[in-house]
Amino acid sequence: MLDAGTILLASALGLVVEIVAGRLLAPYVGMSVHSWTAVIAVVLGGFSLGHWWGGRLAGPDCDRARGHGRLAWVLAGCALASMAAVPALRLAAPYLDREGVSPLVAMLGFALAGFFAPSLLVGAVSPIVTKLAVEEGERDQIGRVLGRLFALSALGAIGGTLMAGFVFVAWIGSSGTMLVCAGLYAALAALHAAMAARRAAALALAVAAITCPAAASALQAYGRVCDVESAYACLRVVDAASMVGQPARLLVLDHLAHGVNVRDEPGLLAQPYLHLVDELMQRRGLPATPAAFFAGGGAFTLPRAWAATWPDARLTVAEIDPAITALARREFWLETGPGVQVIPRDGRAALQALPTAAQFDMVFADAFQDLAMPVHLVTREWHQAVRARLKPGGAYLVNVMEDRSDPRFLFALLRTLAEDFPAVEVWVEASEQPAGRRITYLVLASDTASPGARLAAHRGPARQWARLPAAYVAARWAEARVPVLTDDYAPVDRLMSHLILSPEASGR
Repeated sequence: MLDAGTILLASALGLVVEIVAGRLLAPYVGMSVHSWTAVIAVVLGGFSLGHWWGGRLAGPDCDRARGHGRLAWVLAGCALASMAAVPALRLAAPYLDREGVSPLVAMLGFALAGFFAPSLLVGAVSPIVTKLAVEEGERDQIGRVLGRLFALSALGAIGGTLMAGFVFVAWIGSSGTMLVCAGLYAALAALHAAMAARRAAALALAVAAITCPAAASALQAYGRVCDVESAYACLRVVDAASMVGQPARLLVLDHLAHGVNVRDEPGLLAQPYLHLVDELMQRRGLPATPAAFFAGGGAFTLPRAWAATWPDARLTVAEIDPAITALARREFWLETGPGVQVIPRDGRAALQALPTAAQFDMVFADAFQDLAMPVHLVTREWHQAVRARLKPGGAYLVNVMEDRSDPRFLFALLRTLAEDFPAVEVWVEASEQPAGRRITYLVLASDTASPGARLAAHRGPARQWARLPAAYVAARWAEARVPVLTDDYAPVDRLMSHLILSPEASGR
């Protein structure tokens, strides 16, 4: 019975740690397919080496007493490694979370620092448990014993995945989850120490299962990185008064800035790309009561500014994370009324649920996530849904963070938009941008072109923007031979892989 319970719980905890690893890395390297790839590779590598080592521990000399004793110490090691994971990430941060470090190196480095040891140790559990279970069973029942253990291992992994994703992270946070895992590992270790007749060790481990996680939670190394940790992101509120010169706050999602709100001047847009959206749409001629749809809320910076400028505007914001909306109301001075409707759904699902009728002057996709755009918000099918809901002369805008010299994903996005929109434009800041290869482009697609190729700010900071020549852009995407992005084929991560390998392009 203990063997079955050990396999079930150890497998569950191993998968809980793997799921939580992605969340714990997010404040340092963001959350993307690349960061998850690094986590999964490191964890599976740990499991593999642990299985090999566990097989050595389950050798011919591993009788019942020795087996339970070895399991006790391996599981105690799992507890220590799980407790050490969060401090290990913070110790590694000064070396990995800085300019000049390739994002790929940073992702792999953080994953190794925090999660290789817990995975290796828990990987050693199953060979020892299997050895004990097989030797204790009947000879003609070996197949059934193995099948039962493998089934319990898979069931535990499923349960751990579900508990981590739907319960632990949402209710006690990532760091708290790691401490709970440490406590459960220690409790399991105490049971095996008792089975090995090591009463003193069993008692010490039982006490440690309760006291050590509780004590560790009070340490500075376990201090909160996130002001709010939701099921989707690590949310942080940063005082931006020194940047703006008056009371203001910056929202950071995982490790990417998503909006600066000025308390007393909602219309003051500190971020250049949001300032450009505002100025560009006004130049194109917004009506007295504009209607706009925002795919992604963030700090609700632009909806808040437009609601203050046009009190009768009809602004619809699709923000899938209710914690972000609550934080915007609480910390970023967002006031939602009849003119600002928040839909707690994914941007694409929310837009497609609306009637297929021309109803918006602008649709703005502000959902860029670190080194990639959500795939379902860049495809031709999404663009067709957007165009069906734009008024004549209305515009679809999307900000793209890409390479300065070779923006392959940007070219693919432009080619895809050109399939359904007669006018496709790319705007950039005309002033000198920060050093590095990664910059922000603003893409506009419409049935009518914007007037002029240069734009100067009429309010707020003195800024200027320029539109890249259409012929030049078309020639570049033809030269790059990029595909049209569809729901069936949208290799966004491959098109942006050059950023993963380049320290200069990381933008970290």
